[in-house]
Amino acid sequence: MTGTTTQAADSTFELRAGALRLALRADIGGVVAGLWHRDTPILRSSEPSLLAGARESACFPLVPYSNRLGYRRFRWKGREYSTQANFGDSPHSLHGVGWLRAWEVVSHSALDVVLRYRHAADEHWPFAFEASQFFTLTPQSLGAQMVITNTADIAQPVGLGWHPYFPKRARSRLHIECRERWDCDATQLPTRRVAQPGIDADVAHLDFDHCFEGWKGPARIRDEKFSLQLSASLPYLVVYTPQDKDYFCVEPVSHVGNAIHMADPAAHGLRTLQPGESFEASMTLDVAVR
Repeated sequence: MTGTTTQAADSTFELRAGALRLALRADIGGVVAGLWHRDTPILRSSEPSLLAGARESACFPLVPYSNRLGYRRFRWKGREYSTQANFGDSPHSLHGVGWLRAWEVVSHSALDVVLRYRHAADEHWPFAFEASQFFTLTPQSLGAQMVITNTADIAQPVGLGWHPYFPKRARSRLHIECRERWDCDATQLPTRRVAQPGIDADVAHLDFDHCFEGWKGPARIRDEKFSLQLSASLPYLVVYTPQDKDYFCVEPVSHVGNAIHMADPAAHGLRTLQPGESFEASMTLDVAVR
């Protein structure tokens, strides 16, 4: 297998394999700026030099938690902690801290790039950790792996995931096999599980901003240009299909949003990492031209 890599700046890298092109911005949240098949975007994509922030990217990392942390405070191992506002006027903090920080490029080759973020305890997350992302590109797929290691001297709660954005085209359709959906309150905190035997519909007809449990097999996305399969080592999916946007999101995550406030956080996917312990996750996006 052959590929090429291009470094436009210390923090901008591109990988090419066959007709696929992947662009990364390490300094803006360790994000995927774009993924294209020739000139057609597979993920919502921007040229890396034009990218202004992680929320405009093609995909950003969720670390050390995904989705919402309720009212920016939590109790852990008998102590009270707080986080800071990081998402507009939401009363909650969202998506961890990795998407808001600069990552460094550790290594790169024609086939892969490794990014790293070292976090010192601060007002946004009170525990130290180190996270690495590994990106690989083949002519048929994008692979991503993330590893988080607890570098604090006490145990900490941890979650991982990715937040990919897909372009909503005229015939975009989503198929997911799952079992349950978490309904939410007015601030989008999960409140109760209800039966959800799956999703198989045109994206234009969907109106979700929910976490789904019992995910089996790949999430399948197809439109008039591509057939995509998203698979991951993670057990939950967050599906966001805003009707007034030209994109939608299918996010593999390790835990239910706000799990740290639930009666049994571990039962809803939240991990406890002891000092020096690591947790890893992977995601693959397979691409076929229609």
